[in-house]
Amino acid sequence: MVMPEPIPAPKARPEVECLRGYSAPLEGRRGLLRLDFNENTIGPSPAVTEAIRSFPADQIAVYPEYDGLREALIANLQASPAGLARPLSTEQVGLFNGVDAAIHAVIHAYGAAGDTLLTTSPTFGYYAPCAGMQGMAIEAVPHDMPGFRFPLEAMRTALQRGPRILMLCNPNNPTGTRLSAEHVLQLATSAPDTLVVVDELYEAFTGDSVLPLADFAVHANLLVLRSLAKTAGLAGLRMGFAIGSAEVVDRVSRVTGPYDVNSLAVTAAFAALSDQAYTDDYVANVVRARHYLVSELTRSGAAFHCDGGNYLLVWPRSPAQQVEQQLRDAGILVRSMAGKPQIDGSLRVSIGTLAQMQTFWECYRQLEG
Repeated sequence: MVMPEPIPAPKARPEVECLRGYSAPLEGRRGLLRLDFNENTIGPSPAVTEAIRSFPADQIAVYPEYDGLREALIANLQASPAGLARPLSTEQVGLFNGVDAAIHAVIHAYGAAGDTLLTTSPTFGYYAPCAGMQGMAIEAVPHDMPGFRFPLEAMRTALQRGPRILMLCNPNNPTGTRLSAEHVLQLATSAPDTLVVVDELYEAFTGDSVLPLADFAVHANLLVLRSLAKTAGLAGLRMGFAIGSAEVVDRVSRVTGPYDVNSLAVTAAFAALSDQAYTDDYVANVVRARHYLVSELTRSGAAFHCDGGNYLLVWPRSPAQQVEQQLRDAGILVRSMAGKPQIDGSLRVSIGTLAQMQTFWECYRQLEG
């Protein structure tokens, strides 16, 4: 029998063929102290655990339903100490399979070949591949040094060139750089033809949200992304939200599937939103732990940078990747920032509970001698 010539795999679009995908070393982490991906380090509320345990088995065979989830998020936001500038309608809230899916959908809906995505550098690594999939150019403005300050004047100048999307991680991952809500709104006002997307995954740890001041009837070019991963502990279930004008939310939602958020994630989200006290207690614990670690780093004379978010950067005396491995051998995961602009040679350390940071510091202090 003559074997046919093998058929080569079809090539993708040119934009995908030259794309370097975003990947993260997420395997082999079970049972270790996870200070590498800025997750909640103690798990979700007991209310979430009970809701998942009580999930009816027959519902696994049924497509998910989202009735009431948007209303639950709006009520949660309105009840927060800062509240909302204006009441939100359910049409102003989009549901996504985590904020990563929301980022992808935003750029898919609004980005095209020849358009520009404007952001800062360094920042969250998933923005660039999403823009690359669309054939977009990427303009990444370095932070102002020293101190990784937001490059406000350079950003204002860049906006005059008419980028399609401005992507702001606020507080910024990994530098913690913070931009006031007033400045976010000023940037949106100055660029009415640019979609200004504010990724607020870490806002709870330093209170940097634009929502208490945002009026989407005035700033229809503003979109805010939120998640239940970093604070409420639902990273493994994937639950993200996009909040903005109904028109923008509708356009972004058109490029997603009808059932992208699974039923267990919906069940967990309802429970997490109903137990805000648990999330608030966890955030307060992280803030205390951050203060402890900053105090110890300062006392030791270590080189570090800490601003917003539940993480900080530290520059060990030995090569960062060597110390990263030594910490892993001791059961502690951190993430090397080797090769990243402005922060090469540093480690990003997520902040967990006070006890967890005491464990980290004792090990790190011994490694540093």
